[in-house]
Amino acid sequence: MTPSDHLHLFEAVGIEIEYMIVDAETLSVRPIADELLKAVAGSYEMEVDRGALRWSNELALHLVELKTNGPVRTLSGLHEVFQGDITTIDSLLGPMGARLLPTAMHPWMAADELRLWPHEDDVIYRSLHRIFDCRGHGWSNLQSMHINLPFANDEELGRLHAAIRLILPILPALAASSPFVDGRPSGLLDTRVEVYRHNARRIPSVTGRVIPEAVFRQRDYEMLLDGIYRDLAPFDPEGILQHEWINARGCIARFDRMALEIRLLDVQECPRMDLSVAQATIAAVRALVEETWTSCEDQQAWDDRALEQLLLSTIRDADHAVIDDARFLRTFGLGGRAVRAAEIWQHVVETCVEPTPAHVQAATVGDLRFILNEGCLARRILRATGRNPSPAQLHEVYLRLADCLARGERFSSEP
Repeated sequence: MTPSDHLHLFEAVGIEIEYMIVDAETLSVRPIADELLKAVAGSYEMEVDRGALRWSNELALHLVELKTNGPVRTLSGLHEVFQGDITTIDSLLGPMGARLLPTAMHPWMAADELRLWPHEDDVIYRSLHRIFDCRGHGWSNLQSMHINLPFANDEELGRLHAAIRLILPILPALAASSPFVDGRPSGLLDTRVEVYRHNARRIPSVTGRVIPEAVFRQRDYEMLLDGIYRDLAPFDPEGILQHEWINARGCIARFDRMALEIRLLDVQECPRMDLSVAQATIAAVRALVEETWTSCEDQQAWDDRALEQLLLSTIRDADHAVIDDARFLRTFGLGGRAVRAAEIWQHVVETCVEPTPAHVQAATVGDLRFILNEGCLARRILRATGRNPSPAQLHEVYLRLADCLARGERFSSEP
């Protein structure tokens, strides 16, 4: 595309959501994504075009990704499109004795259950496994929603990247859905982001601090990528992994599609809730880009270390994390008193989401209020399971979550 063909800020959005394939009865992971895609395409394809959406494989054979078939102009009604394809997938998996499971981590998957995608492009996955050992939860057991937002030039890149960097630390407060690992409560509400932080520790520059560095021009960003590629080179002499997507920060630049990709959102119980979270996230980013509360210059002055400390707090406590950084609070137009992270989102919903009824379905506001009133999904899951659930209790709650996904319903801690 020529520069004039590029989408400008907030002209469109792309959504990607990952789901686990599990046994219909035991809910243990089933590595049959290739068979699912073959059932539709007739052969082992990495991606299947389904019209409005595409289905594609991931590194782990028990995962399938649903994504918009290119950028879309609005999120309005998109959850119904995702929900329709989920119904179709469950109907295809049914004869295989399997179904889809939501949330950001499988609660009892063991590391040795990983099966890598074995077909086309498996050289990429084998390279990742050889270098990083993908049996860890940070590679094999994490499902997220990605939001892709376009930019057309350096000026738009700089404004958008500055705003997203400030949103990243509070995303777990709205979206955390991963309180269990290895069959036990992890002590964190967003365990997925925590294991994600450490999945590339052999080459630390791949993930950095998860919060991206303060780079706001394509030239500077490409220098950051060059540093990652240099660090990879001794382990990847053929350059198999030297692509933009190897950057594992919580937001990455995709110059191949002229978009920034937000990666820090846990998957919710159904697409309706995912898309409501996406609406709130985009509304907050847009308010910052438009300098609603603070200037772009002030936003770009933030250091990734300070933002990392805020992220660690929300990884642990999600919506109940106490935010007492007065400068950060002023960035969102709040006073200097300490608040829970959920209160920042309450402010965003009231000031940025509710005033735009023409662009946001009433159901979206209701879903966001439900999250803010009842707690993030991780908190609702823990309330339903209790502090130390038995395997049977954990199975019962996650069976309810699978039913929520199948029916497109909210998950309540009460049956």
